[in-house]
Amino acid sequence: MFGFGKPKSYLGIDIGSGGMKLVELRLEKKRPVLFTYGLTSTKQDIHRIQAHKDQNVASLLQREEKTENAAAVEQFTEAQIASYSDTVKSLCKAARVTSKNAVVSLPVSSVFHAVVTLPIVKKEELDHIVKAEVKKLLPMPLEEMALDFQVLNGSSESKSQRVLVNAVSNKIIEFYSKVFSRAGLTLDALEPESTALTRCLMGKDQAVAMIIDIGSERTNFFIIDQGVPITHQTIESGGDKIDKILQNILGIEADLVERVKYDLFDYLPTGNNAVLSEQKWLDTLMPVIDPILKEIDVSLEMYLRQSGNEGKRPEKIILTGGMSLMPFLAKYIENNFRIKCYVGDAWARVVYQDGLKPLLRQIAPRMSVAIGLALRSVV
Repeated sequence: MFGFGKPKSYLGIDIGSGGMKLVELRLEKKRPVLFTYGLTSTKQDIHRIQAHKDQNVASLLQREEKTENAAAVEQFTEAQIASYSDTVKSLCKAARVTSKNAVVSLPVSSVFHAVVTLPIVKKEELDHIVKAEVKKLLPMPLEEMALDFQVLNGSSESKSQRVLVNAVSNKIIEFYSKVFSRAGLTLDALEPESTALTRCLMGKDQAVAMIIDIGSERTNFFIIDQGVPITHQTIESGGDKIDKILQNILGIEADLVERVKYDLFDYLPTGNNAVLSEQKWLDTLMPVIDPILKEIDVSLEMYLRQSGNEGKRPEKIILTGGMSLMPFLAKYIENNFRIKCYVGDAWARVVYQDGLKPLLRQIAPRMSVAIGLALRSVV
């Protein structure tokens, strides 16, 4: 009534293979306050669409002369866009979202990522030099990709500079634009998952750290240096593999294993009353845990071999994603690498009602990307 208008809202939407998550924040007294959130558990083929040449967005959205097979592919694409947009609309309606603008995640599988070393040149010349250098590394012609880069901080005495480059296919951008346009939302920005996770879990922390995001289909490994994701590594192993192991051990139906899994996660670490001992549990899930340990080694080696990183070592390993609450995992990683390891608190930089704390803590690891996206314009 005094003309202040509605408070500004910030909406982040994470489209992952294990479901869709959204968080809407409002800025009150210069602090991000939780307004609403929502999530689904429906499996989505976002990685499959973008990972395979014969089914990626670039080929599905081509408007060339169609053969009978190509027409069938295009129909599938239109159905896919409609399916995703319907999910976005339903989730926004259920969560009573008020914002019409969204920041949306780009899965690791769709983003080209590299750190290149270049001579120090004038600012106006850098764009041309970066494109010339990266052109030979990109998986498709430069003209078909959107390119973003930033110069990483280095020594003032250095004669070269490191530049972080991210690129994504224009067709993928077109795919997301269509999905959110049909859902009645304006796409403010597309952002890599790694950037959103860094903002959510590390804030302004400049320490070298590793973030491990254990999702349903994949586990992603990012090394963060001075607040910037420097390395990206991915393995195709995650919660789905754990589900299959537990289903075989317990002899239960596939639709029950998800609930049983989280019940076990809550019950296992209770000492003498635990269903399985720590070692027995770790031995049981070693087909999932062992690849994670090996990839940590690979990521560390890759980071240390980059120019300027010699002698550096992450101070901590932060776990996130739905499977990060796996009992004993953080302790096991910490013991193996002698690096502090813990599950990140995704809600640490957000104000919310105390009564929501038990529920929000339970779903926090799944919401990290969405929270980071919503924080983009707040912080």
